[in-house]
Amino acid sequence: MRRRRVIALLGGALAWPFTARAQQQTRIPRIGVLWHGGNEKEEAMSLGALRKGLNDLGYVEGKNIELINRFADEHYDRFDALAAELVEAKVDIILASIGYAAISAKRVTTKIPIVLAYGGDYVAAGLAQSLAHPGGNVTGTSAIFNDLSAEQLEILKDAVANLSVVALLFNSTANWGRYISDVQKAADSLGISLHVVKVGSPDQLQEGFSEIANSRAQAVLLTPDGMFYAQRKHIADLAIAGGVPTIGWLADMADDGALISYGADTPDLFRRAATYVDKILNGANPADLPIEQPTRFEFIINLKTAKATDLTIRPAC
Repeated sequence: MRRRRVIALLGGALAWPFTARAQQQTRIPRIGVLWHGGNEKEEAMSLGALRKGLNDLGYVEGKNIELINRFADEHYDRFDALAAELVEAKVDIILASIGYAAISAKRVTTKIPIVLAYGGDYVAAGLAQSLAHPGGNVTGTSAIFNDLSAEQLEILKDAVANLSVVALLFNSTANWGRYISDVQKAADSLGISLHVVKVGSPDQLQEGFSEIANSRAQAVLLTPDGMFYAQRKHIADLAIAGGVPTIGWLADMADDGALISYGADTPDLFRRAATYVDKILNGANPADLPIEQPTRFEFIINLKTAKATDLTIRPAC
């Protein structure tokens, strides 16, 4: 059963002249893309959405635009070097797939425009002065992770009877401090005890779920981290084996075995990112392009997983 909450995205941002980077007419624009995954196959959903967004705007790879893809393979410490490669390649725009990629790109250039397709809190990350007026070389779309975490906890509470303990699984190699703090506040407001479990690599997931079992957590909330997305099938298998329901942020996660997924429509964000690329190539200044927040979300329940974990979904969910 699939249930979706869908509302049209906000209108497109206005464009202002960007005279400092007039496009060269002697070559096609080069867009450097920083991906968190390891290859095109792993990033097929987002890359496909980006390409469709560009195609819809009249761009054809090899004809009037070039994508230069770089893959971090879920090693965020590689982003600095990959971003530097793109600067050296003299790309016209850097498109960052996630916030950490944008932070690295901004660290190595304050001149090349940066479009972030799947960001969190731009202001807290130091990427923008405000959503309405970014003020620097970074703009794009946000997935509002911190705000959604409270709704994800509410969904779990509706779905799992007598929910009192939730485990929060996070990647200890990334900075999730603000997110964890926000989840803790949301849990406190709902009367839920939060047990924070850290893992630093895929081979620590088994140990992490053993800790979750020992904590007697009745459900697991996954931080929106690229490693967990890449390991979504393995995580789902561990959760089902342990009889503990999980909630993720992408539809693919429920499709691959998580009990629930609820979050921004990711392909839509990457299609929207293409419009930022188009605006900047046509002279817009990223400092003046408002950062868009999503109003299109997907909510999916995997009833096969519910049956496997012997969980009866409550009607309120």
